Amino acid sequence: IKEMSSNFTAQKTIVLGYGAYEKIAGSFLNKLIRFETLLTAVSYFSWSKMGHPYMGVGRNMAYKKEEFFNVNGFIEHMKIRSGDDDLFINQAAKGSNTTICCTPDSFTYSRPKTTFKEWFTQKRRHITTATHYKGFDKMQLGCFHFSQLFFFILPSVLLAFQFQWIIVTSLIGFRYLFVWISLGFSAGKLKEKDVMYWFPILEMMLLFTQMNIFITNIVSKPVHWK
Repeated sequence: IKEMSSNFTAQKTIVLGYGAYEKIAGSFLNKLIRFETLLTAVSYFSWSKMGHPYMGVGRNMAYKKEEFFNVNGFIEHMKIRSGDDDLFINQAAKGSNTTICCTPDSFTYSRPKTTFKEWFTQKRRHITTATHYKGFDKMQLGCFHFSQLFFFILPSVLLAFQFQWIIVTSLIGFRYLFVWISLGFSAGKLKEKDVMYWFPILEMMLLFTQMNIFITNIVSKPVHWK
């Protein structure tokens, strides 16, 4: 709390922090969950630093009460069953009033899901929340996920037809090296460096899990608690 409150200024009245998950030794699912959490945090921290905050996690955020009342609290999304904290940030946060806090003493740690089914259900709810974001935010998130999918599909097709395979493999290697270094730097700051050893596998598994969630949510609406 002290670390978060020290980031408040006269202008910066919303502070976004890192809501981590506890590590479970020997659990590959735990690495996948923490990798997804890391990737999400890097995204909303980066956009916030660029002056366009779009989300936060309720496990670690702070805001002054005037920001809450400026947008009438959670009234705009009272009928939405999950993600009220997330949607509040999407509505109230601006580049002029939002900052981030990523010092280790400010991290919070929650207990992660221990079965894939439980985590899959949780992520189904989270993804439905994103559909209520502002138009630009939905577009930038869609472009990011599409670029990930495009990276796996296009090189696979080109290599299958042996089209300029030296150039294609070189670009694949460059992309992995660039992302590994840049994301690895962030992972080090957020104390998640161990997940980067599994980066290529975790990225692929996460991408196809997200595709599965997207398709499942189209077929049937996620079940919410009563």
